[in-house]
Amino acid sequence: MMTTPMNKYVTGALIIAVALGLIWYITEITPGTGDGVTPPAATPASKDDLIVVTAPLPNAEVASPLTVTGRARGNWYFEADFPVKILDANGRQLGIVPAHAEGEWMTTEYVPFSATLPFETPTTATGTLVLEKDNPSGLPEHANELRIPIRFANVAKETRTIQLYYYDAARDQGPGGAQCTRAGLVAVPRTLPRTLTPLRDSIVELMQGRLTEAERAQGLITEFPLAGVTLKNITLVDGVATLTFDDPQGSTSGGSCRVGILWHQIEATAKQFPTVQSVRFLPEDLFQP
Repeated sequence: MMTTPMNKYVTGALIIAVALGLIWYITEITPGTGDGVTPPAATPASKDDLIVVTAPLPNAEVASPLTVTGRARGNWYFEADFPVKILDANGRQLGIVPAHAEGEWMTTEYVPFSATLPFETPTTATGTLVLEKDNPSGLPEHANELRIPIRFANVAKETRTIQLYYYDAARDQGPGGAQCTRAGLVAVPRTLPRTLTPLRDSIVELMQGRLTEAERAQGLITEFPLAGVTLKNITLVDGVATLTFDDPQGSTSGGSCRVGILWHQIEATAKQFPTVQSVRFLPEDLFQP
């Protein structure tokens, strides 16, 4: 049977139509393709050609403990480590650990790193992972960091707002400068997971010394955390809260101004609760000049 020119045109048109229909089906009907545009894969976070984080990716959902991996140039480290911390949406630090180089770090080349970061249950749905360039000099010109937005898989269902007390010397001036009295205390609100031990939770949170950058910019300071100091026990009898600490390194001692502020911070934080009328420390030589 001979094929006429007209039949050739019809056959060609049918082939084109079928091909276009197949393309439409693949892009529009096939599950997962949506509007036919494949969403771009998440790009690993990086900073200044100095550090690349392969996990977690930006806006990833994370849970504790969080595994952090990537690579950084040797000058990002100091003694083969650099700090990694996780913040909630309010800037509250939930956890911090050192990331460790997995190779010789004294180089300008990239060196792999890893860290396992356990963190407290957040009270916000989002937060930030911060990888800081280790800066033993403390000089701002040597500081650098990579901040990665994250989402939390688990958020505290019930919370309570408490007050922590920090010190502002500008509010406590007198002859010779700061007077180191209760007049310099400033209450800062914190949202914590609701538990049956709000007094303990508040003191433990105060001892972490976790001021936000905005609060430090306002002039608030704290001597916490104190090396080696832990809260062992709290009892409350007839309005007297007795706080027992372990201080193997003598970190609660020092000048009268310093220990006075530390004492006032704990006392004010504890006395926000109506059942606490006074505070006592054990052993009794704690927080002594």
